[in-house]
Amino acid sequence: MATTDPTAGFRTILVPVDGSPASMDAVALACNIARKNKGKVYAVHVIEVKRSLPLDADLSDEASSGEGVLVQAEKVAQEHDFKIEGELLQAREAGHAIVDEAMERGVDLIVMGAEHKAPLGEYQMGRLTQYVVRAAPCSVWLWRHPVHE
Repeated sequence: MATTDPTAGFRTILVPVDGSPASMDAVALACNIARKNKGKVYAVHVIEVKRSLPLDADLSDEASSGEGVLVQAEKVAQEHDFKIEGELLQAREAGHAIVDEAMERGVDLIVMGAEHKAPLGEYQMGRLTQYVVRAAPCSVWLWRHPVHE
């Protein structure tokens, strides 16, 4: 019996990045899949804007930090012999921004890194991950590191 490649057909991939090791591993995974399929990878970092501020508020410190995260993602891509497109977004809710970006770009796959924060033996998806898994118009893969005891 022939097995099919589960990565075939994923040509455009969106990777939300926050600087965590899991998100950088998600970038590496996305680059490997896209290179094999002659595709593209878009890395996005979302700055959540408080409701008390205008959506286009000048958040220089957050923007500077976000640019650093995108540079880190680009370095990971370079290590995997791949070039990605990075974008900094400002939004009220990161989940909505990620799903909107996926729809706007017509991506085939979202690869998200998820850090393990629950007590040992439990894993609970955060609000952001739950929203993206539920609302995304495409496949969503989660990359989570194993729990170290």
